[in-house]
Amino acid sequence: MTGSGSIRRIDVHQHLLPPFYRGLLARSGITGAGGRALPDWSAEAALRFMDLLGTATAFVSLSTPGTGFLTDPGEAVALARRLNDFSASLPAEHPGRFGWFATLPMPDAVASAAEAARALDRLDADGVTLLANNRGTYLGADGQDVLWRTLDDRAAVVLVHPADLPAPAVQDIPPFAADFLLDTTRAAYLLVRNGVVRRHPGIRFILGHAGGFVPYASHRMAVAIAADTGRSPLDVLDDFRAFYFDTALSSSPAALPTLLAFARPGHVLFGSDWPFAPAPAGQYFATGLDTGVGPDTLTAVNRTSAGALFPRLGGAGVPAPRTDLRRGAQRTLARLMFRLVQPRTG
Repeated sequence: MTGSGSIRRIDVHQHLLPPFYRGLLARSGITGAGGRALPDWSAEAALRFMDLLGTATAFVSLSTPGTGFLTDPGEAVALARRLNDFSASLPAEHPGRFGWFATLPMPDAVASAAEAARALDRLDADGVTLLANNRGTYLGADGQDVLWRTLDDRAAVVLVHPADLPAPAVQDIPPFAADFLLDTTRAAYLLVRNGVVRRHPGIRFILGHAGGFVPYASHRMAVAIAADTGRSPLDVLDDFRAFYFDTALSSSPAALPTLLAFARPGHVLFGSDWPFAPAPAGQYFATGLDTGVGPDTLTAVNRTSAGALFPRLGGAGVPAPRTDLRRGAQRTLARLMFRLVQPRTG
């Protein structure tokens, strides 16, 4: 168990929802994402949540639908630029507390490559975020080489985030609960099957939500890809293990051991999914991590693995989050509630 004063997490999966973006969504009739209503967001609210979880630095990104709700390519590019200019202001306004992943106007790979270069080279973005599918076009599909070359040349970090499946949702199954996991898995499958991971080793892909079904189904998928392509199943598995994974909504007693058994050392990173995952959910899964692994693994997942991935942090040297007695009591209560809801064995 980790004392509240020693937690200095680096959160690689936190979202932002600027007011101007929320307004654009509303004018397009979009009031939710993944089957849930759009949450409120502000930098100040993000900092309060981060202090509650003991998070020192959070890397923020835009969630679904990204810019994909705009059918005019020029409008999508303009929105991506506006979002990235906004995101770039956060680290300066809150030193040490925020990093950010750039939004790209996919599925236009050429325009996305140009905006990735602008964000990484001129705005000091820490990486880019890409939805697993953009209006039905998945990452790893044909025609995206210009984007992968641009990102590989810059050794970019890429957060792969799920979106709604390109199919109707099933009644009573909100997309975030199950479809999102399949969406990420589909993208990971194609990125490996079509050789993107192997041809562009400079790109560091982070799969959100523990990679969806990737750790659990990796051997099954490797056999399928090997039969389809003639490659060795071991080489295919090696490509799947090249991914990084975050723990957003995934550090449960059932999912976390599978993820840690599959991922390479140093490839599991802390994620919260706030504000789409509300604070109680963030506390629940953070407690699952804090109470479910040994101290060395906990330190790696919470801080040092991300510290090695992002030059902005200068290794693991991140500022300590703000703490007080009330937040310490909230963490203690969260640990108690976590234990109470675990299924009994025997």
